[in-house]
Order: sequence, then C-alpha cells, then structure tokens
Amino acid sequence: MQNPRKIYFIDNALIRRLGFIFSEDKGRFLENLVFLELIRSGKEIYYFKGRGECDFLIRDGIKITGAIQVCYTLEDIETRERELKGLKEALETYKLTEGLILTDDTEETFEREGKTIRIVPVWKWLID
Repeated sequence: MQNPRKIYFIDNALIRRLGFIFSEDKGRFLENLVFLELIRSGKEIYYFKGRGECDFLIRDGIKITGAIQVCYTLEDIETRERELKGLKEALETYKLTEGLILTDDTEETFEREGKTIRIVPVWKWLID
C-alpha cells in the first residue's frame, strides 16, 4: 500500500489568492516555504510515515542524510511531543544521529535517547 502524497504549492501567495482558506494555518505555509527552499536548493526529498510522520527526508544517492520537521510553534506540549515522536521515528529508521525542527521563532538544541535535536527558526535556516 502506498502512502498518500502531500501537496505543495509553487508559491505561498497563490495559496492565499486561489485557495479556500478558513483559518490562517501558519504551520502549513511554513512547511510549504521549507519545501520550496529544499527544491530550489536541489535536494531530493521525501516524507516519512510510520506510526508518526516526518515532513521531509533528504536523500543523497541511495542514503537518507537528513530529517526535518516543520511546526509553527512548539508551545503546546501535545504538538511538541507529536513532532518529536515523528522525527525520532524517522531518525531511528534511517539510523541518523541528528534531526531538525524548523519553527517560527523557537531555538534550542537537546539530546533525546541518543539523538541530537536542533530546533531552529526557519528564517535562520533560510540564511544558512
């Protein structure tokens, strides 16, 4: 059975202009922005769906080399745990030691079960 595909727009402004938006859904816009930047930088990307979900896996050749979650805010403890669970599962599946969560404004680094998790504001990630 195949996982359903995620749909991304070529431009965030088109989503607002052409789409039917009933809420701001800032997290979805942020994820779309990250998708566009990964594509522009030539990355081969996939997403991971197991028990949890990881927004972006980066593949180099035949190897997965990175895992990125995107979440507007991690203030809500349930959201934080859900995002960490999906990222951690992807890290374990692909034997990665470090994962990245991109947010609107949170920045921290910590270790969880032998994996380094970096939380970075998306604007900082974009200029790196």
